[in-house]
Amino acid sequence: MKSDLDTIMLARNMDAMIVFGNAEHNPPMYYLTGGGHVSHATIIKKRDDDPVFFHNDMERDEAAKSGLKLASYSKYDLQALLKQADGDSLLAVAIRMEMMLKDCGVTSGRVGIYGTYDLGSIFGMISQLQKRMPGIEFIGESREDSIFMRAMETKDEAEIERIRNMGRITTTVVDKVREYLTSCDVNADEVLLKEDGSPLTVGDVHSKIRLWVSEQGAELPSGFIFAIGRDAGVPHSSGNPSDLMRLGQTIVFDIYPAEAGGGYYYDFTRTWSLGYAAPDAQVLYDQVREIFNTLMDNFDLNVPFKDYQRMTCEYFESKGHQTPLNTKAPVEGYVHSLGHGVGLNIHERPFSGFTVGDDHRLKPGVVVTSEPGLYYPERGMGFRIEDTLWVRPDGVMEKLADYPYDFVLPMKKWKPDN
Repeated sequence: MKSDLDTIMLARNMDAMIVFGNAEHNPPMYYLTGGGHVSHATIIKKRDDDPVFFHNDMERDEAAKSGLKLASYSKYDLQALLKQADGDSLLAVAIRMEMMLKDCGVTSGRVGIYGTYDLGSIFGMISQLQKRMPGIEFIGESREDSIFMRAMETKDEAEIERIRNMGRITTTVVDKVREYLTSCDVNADEVLLKEDGSPLTVGDVHSKIRLWVSEQGAELPSGFIFAIGRDAGVPHSSGNPSDLMRLGQTIVFDIYPAEAGGGYYYDFTRTWSLGYAAPDAQVLYDQVREIFNTLMDNFDLNVPFKDYQRMTCEYFESKGHQTPLNTKAPVEGYVHSLGHGVGLNIHERPFSGFTVGDDHRLKPGVVVTSEPGLYYPERGMGFRIEDTLWVRPDGVMEKLADYPYDFVLPMKKWKPDN
């Protein structure tokens, strides 16, 4: 949680941190500021001190909404600094950053660098700054195990409620898509038709999804997946917009919207087949559903997340499928890890792959996905079921949004004996 930042900094021997970039769509900056329309900002936080939020004057009111201690860039005369730097803009910005750090009491020690911004400009400025402040060691951390990822791993109840609300929005949109598809007319070739009688495409459905997410006040900053047939068998294929929507083909619908402005995500997947399902598709779907249910019955407090990846692999291998347990980089069968944390990042700690440490655990406060799947692109089918789960303080795994697991969706204007 955010209250753990100073403790984690101490454990990492990190004396201060700098966060660069906009306040929106920038998880470390959003985590400290709460978002808002503040661009090209900087936060400096010395360990055990409050963060200082540097901003442009035009955005002072937006910055003030953060509740943080504020400082305007205009305090530092950039024209004078450019003159001092003989017109070298990177050097001028480095001199300004030196002044900002000193004003925050940071003159030496280990300083972490975070945020989403232009890599070249930050690298150039830090290179200049390192020469001017040799007593500072600038530190980069791996994204998956950074101080911010460690703090974000557990959520407080206010964060949980925001994620839960995104779950309500997500399932509302999913239900609109389901209702739309099952209400379509169907031609003799089992192709769904739009209101004007023309064939319905995956691209048409994509447009509906974007519209309905927007109407709910949410965004799709990381995209979404709505893929049919062969593309459903490639886990992260977003779907070919020109593909026709047909009966009897598997559809993987993986949707992960976020609050507007780069806030909290939700992650959710259902697999559908419109009208009817081929017998072999039904068998594979039933296997995915079986291990999904088994996992829900077996998740336990403080167990390493990757233990459930092993359970999933062992189950699928018992059914004759390849998995990462005994096949290097499989492209058919079960091909990915079981799940991941969800928050301001769509993928964050804890992770469930075999390469992560045992510290990636189902401890109280984490929010994770469970998303087993099977993929056979050359057979024209793929399957995944996913819910987002909260490990409550009492150890119970709570699903944050309910939605049916129906595989075959009956069509309202088509019957199997047509």
